[in-house]
Amino acid sequence: MAVQPPAPTGTRSHRVAFLIAPVLGAAVLIAALTGLVPDLAALAIAVGGVALWATVVLVHTALAIHHRDGTFAACRGAGFIGMAALVTGVTAGLLYLGPPHQGIYLAAGVGAVATLYVLGTMLLPGAASTAAVRLRRAFDGLGLGVALGFAAYLMRPLGKAPYSTLVCTLLAATGISIVTVIVLRARLHRPAALRCGLGAILVLLALSTVANLVLSGHDDWIVALFGLPIVAGLALTAEGGSRRNLPESLPPREQDLYLSGYPLLALPAGIGVIAALYHLIFVGNFDPTAISLGIAMVAILTMRELLVVSDIRRYTGQLRTKEAHFRSLVAGATDLTLVLDDKLTVRWQSPAAARLFGLADSEVVGRTFINLLHPDDAAGAQAGIETLLAGEHDDGPPALLNARIRDGHGMWRDTESTVADQRSVPEVSALVVHVRDVGERRHLERTLHKLSYTDQLTGLANRRALMRDLLAYRRRAGQQGTVLVIDLHGLAEINDSKGREIGDAVLIEVGRRIRSLLGEEDVAARLGGDEFAVLTADGAVLAYALATRIVTLLMEPYQLPGTIVELHTSVGLAELAGGNDSEEVLRHADLARSRARQLGRDRVEWYDTDVEIQLHRRMDLERELLGAADRGELDLVFQPVVSLSDTQPVGVEALLRWRHPKLGTILPAELLPIARAVGCAADLDEWVLDAACRHLSSWPGGNNEFWLSVNVSPRELLSARFPETVAEILARHRLEPERLVVEVQETWVAEDVPAIVASLTGLRKLGVRAALDDFGAGQASLSHLRRLPVDMLKLDQGLVNTPAEPPIGPAVIDVVVSLGKRLGLEIVAKGLETQEQIDRARRAGCLYGQGFALARPAPAERMEAYLDSHRA
Repeated sequence: MAVQPPAPTGTRSHRVAFLIAPVLGAAVLIAALTGLVPDLAALAIAVGGVALWATVVLVHTALAIHHRDGTFAACRGAGFIGMAALVTGVTAGLLYLGPPHQGIYLAAGVGAVATLYVLGTMLLPGAASTAAVRLRRAFDGLGLGVALGFAAYLMRPLGKAPYSTLVCTLLAATGISIVTVIVLRARLHRPAALRCGLGAILVLLALSTVANLVLSGHDDWIVALFGLPIVAGLALTAEGGSRRNLPESLPPREQDLYLSGYPLLALPAGIGVIAALYHLIFVGNFDPTAISLGIAMVAILTMRELLVVSDIRRYTGQLRTKEAHFRSLVAGATDLTLVLDDKLTVRWQSPAAARLFGLADSEVVGRTFINLLHPDDAAGAQAGIETLLAGEHDDGPPALLNARIRDGHGMWRDTESTVADQRSVPEVSALVVHVRDVGERRHLERTLHKLSYTDQLTGLANRRALMRDLLAYRRRAGQQGTVLVIDLHGLAEINDSKGREIGDAVLIEVGRRIRSLLGEEDVAARLGGDEFAVLTADGAVLAYALATRIVTLLMEPYQLPGTIVELHTSVGLAELAGGNDSEEVLRHADLARSRARQLGRDRVEWYDTDVEIQLHRRMDLERELLGAADRGELDLVFQPVVSLSDTQPVGVEALLRWRHPKLGTILPAELLPIARAVGCAADLDEWVLDAACRHLSSWPGGNNEFWLSVNVSPRELLSARFPETVAEILARHRLEPERLVVEVQETWVAEDVPAIVASLTGLRKLGVRAALDDFGAGQASLSHLRRLPVDMLKLDQGLVNTPAEPPIGPAVIDVVVSLGKRLGLEIVAKGLETQEQIDRARRAGCLYGQGFALARPAPAERMEAYLDSHRA
């Protein structure tokens, strides 16, 4: 990065010389002119010293200006002024020359000083930007000077003065006029320019006056009085251009705003006409000199008028070019431009009106802008424009109006208008309105807004729209309502087996079915994935009925191209008034849905405080179940199976218990679903089988007829290595296979009958017996009974508790027992809690019984004592 040299600065000695030199020079000059110092050389030295001092100061100023402004014109301007000061001193010395050539030399000196001052002031910074501007200002000053000289010549007594006096006066007047015009038009460094110009005017005025006095033969002391203005003018000229009057940083150059019709044009002509009329009235004739001056004045004014015409033509061409550019921009613009007066009447519209809005000038021009707007939008637009007219937006951003405008076809178009107050601009003096058609943008905004509240797959509302409507429902006074959250079961399996397209088709059909059950004010939404929701204004009873219908309808098979699929659902309900906010209401419904899913498929559950407690309990159990075996929290209890003929125990059933340190004992009805949910059911079955066999092998006095039954889940039973696992456990505890009975629940059989048959066949090959548990609870048990390789039936408690009615005939238990005996199966009646039930099972032909009326479940130690006592 280049480093600029520092600007030259004045020293203390320079400032002292700046103050003392003019005083000393003036003293010497006055002394010489009054005769105190008659030596002409002393006079020349004094005047030359002052001129040299002025030249040094101006050169110093030129260097500073050049360093800051970067233009050599500033240096040339200061140099010409310095030479003018030097020539001033030389001309003052010529005052002592005698005739006959004294007048010629003085006129030449005054002309040279005037010329140098004119050139110097023209070239100073800010005086004029171009050569054409300098020429116009020179002609303005020249015309003014000649007119003044012409007027002065016609007036007495100057008209009778010597010719050299006339020449000096004309040259000084011309120089003064040109310098005056230049410094008055200066824009940059205006104070310094005025001081320089004033100094130049003083020098020229005093110098021409001294020359006239000398040529007229006046005394030296009178001439000497005018030495002070000369020295003061030189000092003022030098001080006006000194560095301390310049700003630290020069502003950028401004465009020259000089107009050809500047008022100075009329001034020379007026002065000359007045002087000519005065001379014609009082004198009557014009001598050749007057005629020559008049012709020169007219010629200069004519040249100035030619420059005016040239300026006007050039300015007109620029205006014509700008107008062409403006018309091309306005005609091809995408905005409609209107010009309004103070009464908001349209005075002009751009040619784009017909192309953009189909509006002709006859339909718009002459009408008020408010009448073009939609009645619903007119009031807001009127208020915005009145605020602008009141002046609140002066020099501020334009007013923005959003309103609909009727186009030429009678349709309302959404527009956005900006109103700019251009009343302060003389060329405009109106309000300018730019109208933009934003119909497509507004349509896109509405479409995006709709899409942001719509599920793209099903066309239902999304979660965001549901929360918006839920908040609106809750804000209605006295509004009741219910939120339903619906969860689909089996959609992931459909996506995996059938593909995503089938899954999406199922979701679309689910949305259609839900929507078909709702009223006009109800809202159906898809929360995401396989979760849906319904917002209804119905109360508790009607909402529960709606949820039941939804479950029933969604259970129906889905007929899709090339396939048929089925789904199951869980529905949770929550009242709108049951939460502090919308999020909490939706959370309550989701908690109820989670509870319904835990309890089984196709269920509907209401939210209450117990539901949340149960959910937290379920989550705690799911989190802690995986490490329960390692922590020693799992335990077994055994319930005897006795012979109904002699009440002797023939076997035991192992039942799992979870001894939770905080929640107490967890029974299988709650434990096993949790195990299946977290995926550890197979590990629990293996642990139960191993622990039960270990206890059975440790009980003394056992025989091969006393057996142990263990419940096995379908996942463990259907695993390929389950028979091997059973064989390893039996070998480890040295138990005969016939003493182990594997129980399978009837409700699980229908899931995969061929696989269960194959697994039970493998166990039978080992010698392990199988039992069908809870027989009679399922709906298809009789159809599969012949195919299943089971050795024992354990009847459901419902069969034992159902008495025989005379109109119906034998009890169901009699029919089932008869069928089991025909198939060669041993029958065990479960759930015997009363003596009546025991008698009914014995009469029906059941060999064995199990229940609280016979024996309650007990730990291994108590069961060992129980067996010892009954065998004894």
